[in-house]
Amino acid sequence: MTPELDPALRATLRGALALLWLAAAHQKLRDPARFRDALAGYQLIPATAVRTASALVVALELALGLALLLPGSGAAPALATGALLALYAAAIAANLMRGRRAIDCGCGARPQPLGEGLVARNAVLVAIALTAALPASGRAFAWLDAATIAGGAAALAALYASVDAAIGQHLRSLRVRA
Repeated sequence: MTPELDPALRATLRGALALLWLAAAHQKLRDPARFRDALAGYQLIPATAVRTASALVVALELALGLALLLPGSGAAPALATGALLALYAAAIAANLMRGRRAIDCGCGARPQPLGEGLVARNAVLVAIALTAALPASGRAFAWLDAATIAGGAAALAALYASVDAAIGQHLRSLRVRA
């Protein structure tokens, strides 16, 4: 028997993940050269493919952000979200194993060096995405669910921003001490 989520919880998780993708794409679109440089810094794809790959990443983040908001879109956007976040975590981990901590992760508004905290953050996000892929129970929405979903997604987005800022500050402080 497949577990089911309360539909308000499922919508809250999907809304928070959608906000994550839309904000990430927005940051990359605001400074595409910085994102291309960050992507090139990972040294995981040929330099000739960086421009195309960066455009594809932004397009995929936008598509996932919008798909997560579509009622009836099923598990696919949440599963794809988990896969992309796992890919990001693997790219970070690969560079950490090569001792390449000083490169910009490319994942925020400010440059942020790589660290284990980013891998852990993405692992938690993968778990959230996989949870959001579960089917919703048959419970009908009540009028209060709209406020719960909006407030919950906003709270999760604020929590993500706080944790991300704390990870970034920690990683920057480690760089200063070194």
